[in-house]
Amino acid sequence: MTATDLRPPAERAAAEPDRPARGRAAARAAVTGVRRRRARRTLLVCLVLVVLIVVVLVASMITGDVPLTVGQVWYALTGRGTAGTNFIVYQLRLPRIETGLLTGACFGVAGAIFQSLVRNPLASPDIIGVSYGASAGGVVAILVLGWSGFALSGAALVGGLAVAAAIYLLAWRDGISGYRFVLIGIGLSAVLASVINYAITRAQVFEAQSALVWLTGSLNGASVDQFATLLPPAAVLLVAALVARRWLSGLQLGDELAVATGVPVERARLVLILIGVALAAVATAAVGPIGFVAFVAGPIARRLTRGTGDALVAPALVGALVVTAADYAGQHLLPVTLPVGVITPLIGAPYLLWLLITSGKTRFGGS
Repeated sequence: MTATDLRPPAERAAAEPDRPARGRAAARAAVTGVRRRRARRTLLVCLVLVVLIVVVLVASMITGDVPLTVGQVWYALTGRGTAGTNFIVYQLRLPRIETGLLTGACFGVAGAIFQSLVRNPLASPDIIGVSYGASAGGVVAILVLGWSGFALSGAALVGGLAVAAAIYLLAWRDGISGYRFVLIGIGLSAVLASVINYAITRAQVFEAQSALVWLTGSLNGASVDQFATLLPPAAVLLVAALVARRWLSGLQLGDELAVATGVPVERARLVLILIGVALAAVATAAVGPIGFVAFVAGPIARRLTRGTGDALVAPALVGALVVTAADYAGQHLLPVTLPVGVITPLIGAPYLLWLLITSGKTRFGGS
């Protein structure tokens, strides 16, 4: 026993540092260190994804029936290209790339929002029926009403919102259960698939063919006008998603803890669902229901960043990369030309099977 230990308790307490305070300071330092390491890793992952996207974009710009050099593309983009090069760059290839980037980002963020809200990796718009609702609205708009452009986007948005509202109401039991939310969405997907098939079988052959091309999901029809129609709503919704991200991290803690941290649970959940549905619907209206992009973007981003589901920038970049890379592969790397909506399920379906096989070992969010 030391001399210090023989002192009266009051003197010893006054001489020693405040142990609880020191423990709290150490805990705060540890949490801050983890956050900084995670932020650095997230930044690094995002930079790598941006580099990969740029590589795909350059390859897409120079590859085609009329090959171009990097220099020719650069001259065209800086206003020094020839008339032929400018036409190829600005009218054919650049709108396709821009549309793929923007729709991929929309699908990626929409999937990340739904998966984080329900805390279930199966809860993406194309699995739970939101994309089917948007598709049904789009098919009705094309075949029955003859709409296109903003009107088609509006019809797809209404269809997606209607399905999301139905799922939310049917899944609500003093809160949202992840598995119930997913299962109800899958059931509604089957119903909506029947509606879509019925509408196509009742249409004229040419109209049915047009609807089927749209339902496959393709960037073949991408144009300057189409991108101009897509850009305003997509940009507004992506910014709104980033602003609402602060609620998403709170909701992942559960309703009780979210309320304790000051999150307006029901209002926040409603706003985030509206944003997610609108993102999926706008992207679907532009290029059709490209399958599995929303499903794989969030989980891939979380594995790369080792983060939680409240991050949205990385899923947006992953979605953009998946769509543009799949479109490039379908156009230039296969013996036959295939639309992007045929390629992406080749990526997402194996992941879905793996997820279902391992679901018995790992409990997803919800019960």
